[in-house]
Amino acid sequence: MEEEEEEKTLEYVYRISTTEEWEEFQKKGEIFGGNLDRTTGFIHLSKLHQVKDTLQRFFQGRQDLYLLQIDANKLGEGLVYEAVDDGSSYFPHFYGPSRSFSPLPLDAVTKAEKLQLLGGELTCSLFNK
Repeated sequence: MEEEEEEKTLEYVYRISTTEEWEEFQKKGEIFGGNLDRTTGFIHLSKLHQVKDTLQRFFQGRQDLYLLQIDANKLGEGLVYEAVDDGSSYFPHFYGPSRSFSPLPLDAVTKAEKLQLLGGELTCSLFNK
């Protein structure tokens, strides 16, 4: 009898990281995120269509940012989609196994790009997908 391997659909979530955080991530192989992440007990992520709004709302004027593409399948059950604001938007949050606030592992990052200011907006090639 032949065993069929279950194919997982490629799914990505995104992390907006400062240059400092991205450098620390590469050195340590994992991160717990910034102050907001540590305070809430989960790492804030976005779907690609949510990134530009998140940049405008929380990172206005910053030019030291990277956009990290993360393989959602590598985050397992620790990745939870939760309603924010008025409940009309669901954002991905990474808690880790059993909601234990685990660090985000570097091996889940499939691509990292420095965001460039172009025409008054931060952008990179990941937005062209």
